[in-house]
Amino acid sequence: MIPPLWFRNYYLNQPDFAIQCKGPMAATLEVGRSRRYGRREVRKLREIPNRLNDEQDSRQVRRIYKICPASAWREAERQGVYRGSADDARDGFIHFSAASQLAETARKHFFGQTGLFLIEVDAVALGDALRWERSRNDALFPHLYGELDLGAVTAVLDLRARSDGSHDIPELTP
Repeated sequence: MIPPLWFRNYYLNQPDFAIQCKGPMAATLEVGRSRRYGRREVRKLREIPNRLNDEQDSRQVRRIYKICPASAWREAERQGVYRGSADDARDGFIHFSAASQLAETARKHFFGQTGLFLIEVDAVALGDALRWERSRNDALFPHLYGELDLGAVTAVLDLRARSDGSHDIPELTP
């Protein structure tokens, strides 16, 4: 039996928000009254698909995710917009991942790093600036051509590092 793990949303000052993971695919996300971003909602999390590999799947993805240092996200809050990392600026777009791609993204680009946030974004709210393009292993990845409007952010979670350098990825909405 895996003991329950609780992940707190950085932006909520009410204690009525948490993700509780009891088993490998069991979790509940309940959203409290004092969220800063996105729409207020209560939802159950579902199983994450194994791989996002065609255009039809990319249109069905409602949430996309960005891993960034907490300091960079706090600066985005002060500025009112997130412009991306140095790598994003170099490539001309902000890199995101679908839920099914997140573990590999964390391993490849953020292994051993601490003080990270996992930013959950409503993909539909980004409109035409969001494009799905082939990247690692010929899979489609979401790329935002422009700045991230903080109104499209639905949650900001701590991404905790394990002692071996990997990260605890919570169950997420695909």
